[in-house]
Amino acid sequence: MLQFEDSSAAVTGAVRQPVGADRAPALTPEAETELRRVNVADKRVINGSTDVNQLVPFKYKWAWDKYLSACANHWMPQEIQMSRDIAMWKDPNGLTEDERRIVKRNLGFFVTADSLAANNIVLGTYRHITAPECRQYLLRQAFEEAIHTHAYQYIVESLGLNEGEIFNAYHEVSSIRAKDEFLIPFIDVLTDPSFKTGTPEADQKLLKSLIVFACLMEGLFFYVGFAQILALGRQNKMTGAAEQYQYILRDESMHCNFGIDLINTIKMENPHLWTAEFREELKELFHKGVELEYRYAEDTMPRGVLGLNAAMFKEYLRYIANRRAQQIGLEILFEGVSNPFPWMSEMIDLKKERNFFETRVIEYQTGGALSWE
Repeated sequence: MLQFEDSSAAVTGAVRQPVGADRAPALTPEAETELRRVNVADKRVINGSTDVNQLVPFKYKWAWDKYLSACANHWMPQEIQMSRDIAMWKDPNGLTEDERRIVKRNLGFFVTADSLAANNIVLGTYRHITAPECRQYLLRQAFEEAIHTHAYQYIVESLGLNEGEIFNAYHEVSSIRAKDEFLIPFIDVLTDPSFKTGTPEADQKLLKSLIVFACLMEGLFFYVGFAQILALGRQNKMTGAAEQYQYILRDESMHCNFGIDLINTIKMENPHLWTAEFREELKELFHKGVELEYRYAEDTMPRGVLGLNAAMFKEYLRYIANRRAQQIGLEILFEGVSNPFPWMSEMIDLKKERNFFETRVIEYQTGGALSWE
């Protein structure tokens, strides 16, 4: 009959080892500490079981690299001179009515769109991502959305536009409202306090929301406006606003690429989510997104202007939709389309120190130049 070393174990709840029983060698304090540390293999983008506060060791180095690239491309709206834009806007002959409509419609969409994106990140996406490297980029992305909203406000204020008209356009202009109403349900899913991942159904809802925001909002809904304002800049009109849009386009391209990498990593770690039914749902959303953005193109330019017309945007949006679909593993949605605006690639590839319109060199302060007094 086995005897126990310490009968008090029954009272204390300690594990009682029988005398003579085989025992595993006791772990040293150092070994126990090592066991409690984060194991890279245990990290997951969603439903991870590791400590979300421990950034390293890295598993998703691509996310950290994107964070560093975003920081290196930092900019602020006040760096950009608006004096020429102000003079042109005040000049009755500076812009045509169609060109003025483009500026106001675009500001009307963008001033609230980036706030929606920030809300989706801060109140929704961030909460459900369990990879600290990815969370680090999301924090930087949220700050960039704030910079973008600041930039639009800076343009509105500089030009002396009616703030109520511009900032409330998402309630008053049907083509803008339709895009926002399409997006809001996908925000509501993730910001619902009761929503939790961990089941195939919930994980698919998260994945769908990520796809809508990366591929359709940031990867499609912004592109009519970007092309229109940058086309103005290419004709030496509203160059200050165009410069800011160019930096925003570069940022949003990085957001889109990060989102696509995030989506593909979730797919790789959770292949059971990528069902045929799910892919069909996504295709329908892509088609709806193209339809809504084309409707917005028709509203912003009812006539040809700047060498552009709405029909050209139908081709462009289908081209972009094909690209986004292929980037996440869907087949081509629209056959036989090409890019009517190849010059947009030059804008996306902008480096922080060079301005496309004026080749202006931007100097950035370093921490050592700041005064803390």
